[in-house]
Amino acid sequence: MSRRDAYFDAILRHLGASYYQTLRGEASAAEVARAVQAVSEFQAQGDRGAQAGHGVGHRLRGQWRVRDVMTTKVATAGRNMPYKQAAKLMTDQRVTAMPVVSESGRVIGMVSEADLLHKVEPRPRGGTGLSARARHDRAKARARTAGELMTSPAITIHPDASLSAAARLMNAHHIRRLPVVNATGDLIGIVGRSDLMKVFLRPDEEIAAEVSDALGQILLDDAGQVAVSVHDGVVTLHGAPGDQDLIRVAARLASEVAGVVTVVNPLTRQEAHDET
Repeated sequence: MSRRDAYFDAILRHLGASYYQTLRGEASAAEVARAVQAVSEFQAQGDRGAQAGHGVGHRLRGQWRVRDVMTTKVATAGRNMPYKQAAKLMTDQRVTAMPVVSESGRVIGMVSEADLLHKVEPRPRGGTGLSARARHDRAKARARTAGELMTSPAITIHPDASLSAAARLMNAHHIRRLPVVNATGDLIGIVGRSDLMKVFLRPDEEIAAEVSDALGQILLDDAGQVAVSVHDGVVTLHGAPGDQDLIRVAARLASEVAGVVTVVNPLTRQEAHDET
């Protein structure tokens, strides 16, 4: 379940509970009206995001995307850039890989340090009976241009992808940098592993404020029953809200706030006491 879906699910639960309590005389019409208003405002927020061209829930209450951490000034190579020039550019820019782009700006491949180092590795001997990997390595060693060196097609990512999606791609393909491309494949930036770590540099106070805001949207009248503290990115929730379902949703939403390392959730359901 996405963060937006979790919000919406919790708000709808609250709306249903408020209406049921009204039928039993345990809640006022004003409480139902507030719950309805929360649903309407949440839907309107998503609509405004879609109209702005960001898609539903883009940067919803601080959700970080690739566009928020990517580098927009990117060292690139053309297909015909000579080997030596590509090696010098990567060394001067202190990058481990760079995109190879067409004349129109579309990403057609990536040249990495590993590609460049094929020239200094021992070349496979023999002309027949070589494995596919050995033939590939020999071709790289003989390469004279970026187009011959590059790995193609390149693994790319969209600017609106989540940071977790970027991390999964890097880990799955054992790469350190991802070209960021628009819908037509044009290069608009690049994101590396170090960029993904920027989210954990957020101040604890900023994280606490965002977690409190997120929880306030679902806890509504119970919001005052929950306190949030953050130390070194670790969020601790204190208190006893009345709805057990909201306790589980609260922990999940807190964990999805950008920069949160983990969530300590000792929340317990507030027990009702009969008046004597």
